[in-house]
Amino acid sequence: MIYTKTLGAALLASVATVTAASACETTFRSSDTHPEGYPTVAAVEEMGRLLEERTDGRLCIEVFHSAQLGEEKDTIEQTQFGVIDMNRVSLGPFNNIIEETQVPSLPYIFRSTDHMHKVMDGPVGQQILDAFSDHDLVGLAFYDGGSRSFYNSEKPIASIDDLAGMKFRVMQSDMFVDMVDALGANATPMPYGEVYSSIQTGVIDGAENNWPSYDSSGHFEVAKYYTLDQHLIVPEVLVMAKSTFDGLSAEDQEIVRQAARDSVPVMRELWAAREAESEAHVRAAGVEVISDIDKTPFIEAMGPVYDKYVTSAVLQQMVADIQATE
Repeated sequence: MIYTKTLGAALLASVATVTAASACETTFRSSDTHPEGYPTVAAVEEMGRLLEERTDGRLCIEVFHSAQLGEEKDTIEQTQFGVIDMNRVSLGPFNNIIEETQVPSLPYIFRSTDHMHKVMDGPVGQQILDAFSDHDLVGLAFYDGGSRSFYNSEKPIASIDDLAGMKFRVMQSDMFVDMVDALGANATPMPYGEVYSSIQTGVIDGAENNWPSYDSSGHFEVAKYYTLDQHLIVPEVLVMAKSTFDGLSAEDQEIVRQAARDSVPVMRELWAAREAESEAHVRAAGVEVISDIDKTPFIEAMGPVYDKYVTSAVLQQMVADIQATE
């Protein structure tokens, strides 16, 4: 992975921050399901370094990575109750709790990663962060979760017609199932750990995921056609327990918010490096990457999905605002 000297120094300092956390006046417990060194983990550690620096050691963060405090559903509830102070979570688990989080989870809602950044850094992103306050949480910042694309073992997919009748694994999500069905393929929900053998034995033709997951899972070994349709570019969110946040002074609240915002560029740089590394690895392994595709038919096929999930006036306006963002 590629690091700049400045970023590398910041991350080394963040390790020292965690080690010295016990010396802080207040140490926030932060949860993440990803392993040590993952971009989201490193970004929260950087936030902790900034907090300690800006409060003269009064406020620190200790990151419990690798699901040490539990899986996402459990940690969300613990954060709402104030047992956990901070939490980095995918937006998906919030979809049934906070309706505004459904919009960034819609297929093809973002035209590119840059488009997603502009939206989430702007008024729509702030609207979503504000929505957490009614659920005993404070939304602090959005991180990247990559763009998900289709891969399979059978043939190059260059058009929507190529998807007809193919079987793709999806996460156990009604929206994901409806998305694949709308594209003319067959959705097969199954646990992530079963995907490799299921492709290898022909139970499914393929799956969908981002570059790092496609690489680290080894799925590229059995599914050598990767189509860059980027149907999902779902951000992840960093939240804080409202009870913890409300216990801070107004000055410290703003320091926490700013440190979270300042950790975002760190996360994005690390994520971009990780994506580039994974892409280079799978291309070198002989994967055929199909990038010259017309996404318009894919997007137009999502009409029934949007009709099903974008039902309130609030969500409809959010979709319109995103589509109008240049």
